[in-house]
Amino acid sequence: MKKLGIQHRVVIGIAALLFLFTFKFPFWVIYLTAPQYPEGLSLYIYLHKISGDIEIINGLNHYIGMAIIDQNDFKEFVFLPYIIAFITASGILTAIIGSRKLLFGWTAFLLIFSILAIYDFWHWEYTYGHNLDPDAAIQVPGMSYQPPLIGYKQLLNFGAYSYPHGGGWFYIGGVAVACLVSILAWRKSRKIS
Repeated sequence: MKKLGIQHRVVIGIAALLFLFTFKFPFWVIYLTAPQYPEGLSLYIYLHKISGDIEIINGLNHYIGMAIIDQNDFKEFVFLPYIIAFITASGILTAIIGSRKLLFGWTAFLLIFSILAIYDFWHWEYTYGHNLDPDAAIQVPGMSYQPPLIGYKQLLNFGAYSYPHGGGWFYIGGVAVACLVSILAWRKSRKIS
């Protein structure tokens, strides 16, 4: 079993610890601006809850027929903390053991999980933005209210912004470091063989 160098192991250990910050800080934010809300409205998405201006946003969404945002409806909040704990522990174990195979497996798991998480978030936004109450007070034919996955989108008189928050940036940093170290370790193993 080919071992990682000490530098790579230290960096992997640090990358694994970055994932712990996702427990403390919001992972994602959806921020809404409109003339009647000059201070803006925010929806902060954590690993285990949603916070922010939920009541105001739910009140506004009611008029256009969107479902109520209730964190109890998100099964993801039950298992996401466990997945992140597993990612952190397995990353630390990879750093301790120093196996390239473990590193490649850990990185592959991170990438697959990240793709599935992005799809799940997109699906959540799609469902909320497209499954509208046909008896809503405000109806605009052909209009849907799906916020952007990332970036900006105009929704009637609201500007909707969606982007990673603190926890999301720590997560992205951890994944990026894992990928970089995996590429460097793979290149080094190709030179040796």
